[in-house]
Amino acid sequence: MSRLHAIKIIATISAVVIMTLITACSGDRNNYSATLLNVSYDPTRELYQEFNREFAAYWEEQTGQSVRIRMSHGGSGSQSRAVIDGLEADVVTLALAHDVDAIQQNAGLISENWQSRLPENSAPYTSTLVFLVRKGNPLNIQDWDDLVRPDVSVITPNPKTSGAARWNYLAMWGFALQKELGDLSKIGNPDYADEVAHAEQKAKEFVAAIYRNVPVLDSAARGATNTFVQRRIGDVLINWENEILLAESTLDAEGLEIVIPPSSILAEPTVSIVDRNVDRKGTREIAQAYLEYLYSEAGQELAAKHFYRPRSSEVAKKFEDQFPPISLFTIDEIAGGWHSASEVHFRDGGIFDQFFRN
Repeated sequence: MSRLHAIKIIATISAVVIMTLITACSGDRNNYSATLLNVSYDPTRELYQEFNREFAAYWEEQTGQSVRIRMSHGGSGSQSRAVIDGLEADVVTLALAHDVDAIQQNAGLISENWQSRLPENSAPYTSTLVFLVRKGNPLNIQDWDDLVRPDVSVITPNPKTSGAARWNYLAMWGFALQKELGDLSKIGNPDYADEVAHAEQKAKEFVAAIYRNVPVLDSAARGATNTFVQRRIGDVLINWENEILLAESTLDAEGLEIVIPPSSILAEPTVSIVDRNVDRKGTREIAQAYLEYLYSEAGQELAAKHFYRPRSSEVAKKFEDQFPPISLFTIDEIAGGWHSASEVHFRDGGIFDQFFRN
């Protein structure tokens, strides 16, 4: 079964309630064991299946303690809400910091300083957004500018419900700002306030034009993939780089190919211990070690193997042929971080609602 065929099947299932049990090692030589629940988002399935085995072997070698890691996968926003509603995660590994913040703000399960507790703002690996088009690229789609053409049908999920869709939206927004301003450092500088205001208006018009070309607004990224691949709706799918590269060997048979735009957004999936849960369950030490192992050489190599861009420069050098060159801007540069982006763009009545409902 091809990777994309598997995605088609997965997209028809409600992922929030699916629990994939991974038994990291059998037996309990010291008559005790630990269990962790990692609540993650959809595209990390393959990564954590292998990472959990590696970590369990490492932990047993270091401590003599056997450990099993259970996984829950689904849309990042839905997974965040599930933890808020009582899914007893030891750790969360979600698509965006906003979803971890929501757990902290709405349930008080995570410390306010969670993002400063691990390196790189608690984002051990990164990704970006690229395009999937029909074989031969018949509409010659090369860059974000092409997505506003009236002959191009774009598939992207709903940013009100999907973490990946918010990255997609902000990649469009950032591209438009960069095109207008040239230098993103002008944002926030009072000397350029009028120029930035003009660029933001142009960005609103640009993003609105793209969404006018979206015929189906699926609730999650896997649903959007199903719409594009299985239902064959649309000319271009915006999707995670790691998802598309993982499926690269099957794309030709599926009648698809990758297009890498010259610039895109630096997507930073974030991770955190769920403090109240680990303290109640007595799993803080192992949960901390589990997340720290993502930053180890072994963890970074596994991330790169599964097409996430590693933070380690040494590991990145080993995989430099795997990742196409692309200019990346950050959410801090274009939107002042996730809190600001969520308030300005995605809250009820925010910029997305203003143009999408009109």
